[in-house]
Amino acid sequence: MDMGYGPYYVHPELESLVDRIHPPRVCIDNDTYEDCTLVKVDCANRHGILLDMVQVLTDLDLVISKSYICSDGRWFMDVFHVTDQLGNKITDKDLIHNIQQSICASRREKTQVKTSSIGKEMRQRHVPMEHMTLEMTITDRPGLLSEISAVLAELRCHVSAAVVWTHNTRAACIIHVENDDSNHGSSIMDPQRVDEVQSKLVTVVNARHTNHERPSVKLTSQATGQPHTERRLHQLMMADKDYQEKCIYSSRDKSYETIVTVENCREKGYSVLNVTSPDRPKLLFDTVCTLTDLQYVVFHAAVSSKGPVAFQEYYIRQKDGHTLNSEIQRQAISRCIVAAVERRVSNGLRLDVKSRNRSGLLSDVTRVFRENGLSVARAEIGIHGEKAVGSFYVTDVGGRDVNLQMVETVKKEIEKIGGMVFVTNGSSLDSSSHRSSRSNNTEEEQPARSSLGTLLWSQIERLSSKFQTLTP
Repeated sequence: MDMGYGPYYVHPELESLVDRIHPPRVCIDNDTYEDCTLVKVDCANRHGILLDMVQVLTDLDLVISKSYICSDGRWFMDVFHVTDQLGNKITDKDLIHNIQQSICASRREKTQVKTSSIGKEMRQRHVPMEHMTLEMTITDRPGLLSEISAVLAELRCHVSAAVVWTHNTRAACIIHVENDDSNHGSSIMDPQRVDEVQSKLVTVVNARHTNHERPSVKLTSQATGQPHTERRLHQLMMADKDYQEKCIYSSRDKSYETIVTVENCREKGYSVLNVTSPDRPKLLFDTVCTLTDLQYVVFHAAVSSKGPVAFQEYYIRQKDGHTLNSEIQRQAISRCIVAAVERRVSNGLRLDVKSRNRSGLLSDVTRVFRENGLSVARAEIGIHGEKAVGSFYVTDVGGRDVNLQMVETVKKEIEKIGGMVFVTNGSSLDSSSHRSSRSNNTEEEQPARSSLGTLLWSQIERLSSKFQTLTP
């Protein structure tokens, strides 16, 4: 029997009034723990605010090792345990000021921070004022990125930024293109030019199309209020139903599996979502992003990690106030969360490519990959000043590890076209920003999985008392 809680809704005028009376408060605490900085947020609640906070911290390249969330009673209180990418506390005054200003702006103006990317260089990538945005979802296949970039180069479209994900045989990409140096005639967004580009890309997409595939190609102009790029990739892949198949990733002879359970806490009127998965960067963002887009409201949550494993526990309701009462609902959210956690996992070898920015560069680099039997599992490309930079996670065409001889051949051929290749061994699970690389000798170093429920409620009480001490 459903508890019958009402829908989550606040009238916009009332929300604005509450913001003016009680503006967001952000406290940066470097005294409580020796190994991390606490970011405490206290403000009026609204749907999506948790995602905004997590997105701000993620886009500032901060690593969230733990978090405690409480948002009952139309009020939002959260504590994030954060470090920089090297596991150090946040002591830089400019960065602290940026954290406070960004969180307050995301709440006050309801705007999102500009898209992040792999590394600081990538986050500063150039996106021109006038550009065309390509969104594509398709069945993944070796050489796909090479085929797309070759068509764009042929049409004199210069790729200024791009992000590509693959998961469960599906691929999604967001590519920003502008006119290359040789095309000074029509605007990149001229209707005839848009039709020409879209027609050629559809031809490439449909070249190996079968009846069971679900290809999609969409070209748009830059619009204000566009979603965060990584959030948009989640939305594209979820709309493409990449969650319908279960996939277990393996890296270095280890199996990585995500386990999701959903139960109802009837005495509290919540559904309880538990996620156990390998720990990795941006894990919290990916989970919260999906919950938000699925129209679930997080009322309480506790997130922690122990060694290489992360534990997330969320007390949620649907936006209409109901819990998840049917097995179909529970299975649906479980599949979507598993997909969200695993989309960013890349088994391949990471190759960082740097070169002078020029037209057709992406086409040349991906052609080298294709001709040497490499398949791109994930990629992010951008421009930093006069340089083009890209991170590619590559496997062989069968999804297996790349041998060193193949890598050396690729490096030499990319050097011939004016680029440099830097090799990073291991997948994104082994990134230097992996949260488990730090030892967390705090109270959660005890068995985490069995104690999260108890820990959650004790932390909520602690949060309430701590935030009260901040009130003047």
